[in-house]
Amino acid sequence: MKKAKILLIAAGCVALVAAIGVIGWKSAVRDASKEHNLITLDTSAVPSPVTKFTEHDIQLSEVKMHYAVYGKEGYPLILIHGNGGDKNSLSEAASYLANDYRVYVPESRCHGESSDPGVISYDLMAKDIKEFCEALGIEKPYIMGHSDGGINALTLAYTYPELPGAVISCGANSVPETFKPYFTIGVKVMNLFKPDKLNDMMLTLPQMNAELLGKITCPTYIVAGENDIMWLSDTAFLYVSTQPHSEIAIIKNANHSSYISQDGKQAYVLAKDYLDSLK
Repeated sequence: MKKAKILLIAAGCVALVAAIGVIGWKSAVRDASKEHNLITLDTSAVPSPVTKFTEHDIQLSEVKMHYAVYGKEGYPLILIHGNGGDKNSLSEAASYLANDYRVYVPESRCHGESSDPGVISYDLMAKDIKEFCEALGIEKPYIMGHSDGGINALTLAYTYPELPGAVISCGANSVPETFKPYFTIGVKVMNLFKPDKLNDMMLTLPQMNAELLGKITCPTYIVAGENDIMWLSDTAFLYVSTQPHSEIAIIKNANHSSYISQDGKQAYVLAKDYLDSLK
């Protein structure tokens, strides 16, 4: 009994130390986030969603791209989903943004109803979006991407700097090494049970550096959740490397998806506030 009591006390001490560590870590994260424009998104005045949309296919040089369109009028805004997503991933965001923009939601190659040519990379997906814009006659669109879509948006902006009118990159990382360990381990475990070229891409790409990011000339908004899957230092690197054309925001209490793919109202406020500031 005495030994069990000692073990119980020891376990309690370990748990207490761990809790104190977590509290300290969260406090440090909050302090760092404040230095990089920690914000909340007020959704109290968001308009009703536009629920009607149309779906189409268009043949590009390498892929047949499937896409949805929300809204009949307004400046063109392209929403790019993340790894493993499809047109439904950002459908709620699209429905609110359609009040102010003509919103295009393409499905990336190897995703959804778009064709799978067998190869995928951020460079190839950026090329697909360029061809998509050319085929539909979309000029200087706003590009808003989440996760892999955010990487895609940045890749597009430094590869074809004259194409976007502005970029909002949410939850992007510059290299795979800046993921927090739990995320990388999770992807590697999934790949052990079911090898997937989409997972392979996340584990090996992108490879963005300051020289590439410095080619971006359009207004750029670098955004991440306060509790995102990559370290805040990498989000700050994306911001610094895209100066003087960029701004940064960290969404308070948000994770990787909570403010965009999981909440269309917050996505609307995030995009609308930033894009209105450019006028």
